[in-house]
Amino acid sequence: MLLLRTWELYESDKKIEGFSPQTLKAYKLQSKLLIQYFDDVNIESLTTDRLKEYLAKSSEHLKPSSLAHRIRFIKSIFRWSHNEGHIPKNPAAKIKEPKQGRGLPQQSLLKLKHPLV
Repeated sequence: MLLLRTWELYESDKKIEGFSPQTLKAYKLQSKLLIQYFDDVNIESLTTDRLKEYLAKSSEHLKPSSLAHRIRFIKSIFRWSHNEGHIPKNPAAKIKEPKQGRGLPQQSLLKLKHPLV
């Protein structure tokens, strides 16, 4: 199945599940970027290595949080494709999200704003 058709079926399924319009809009953008990078190839032709190359290239210009969002989309659509029987194996199963920097705890932020607290 081609990537564009996979996206169309995935989007329909997620609408039924009640995904928010904002989530679907963000995922549609990620789908377009994936298709732009790989062309509209058969989803079965995408291996873990090819997906990692795409993500590594993306990481050169994305913040870790944006890269993590892209990875979550890829993991989701490939997990769905596998569960629906469109692909025999999930190539995104072993892809991990980047480590995110931890923000200051809320109490520390409060002390920075008001040192006497």
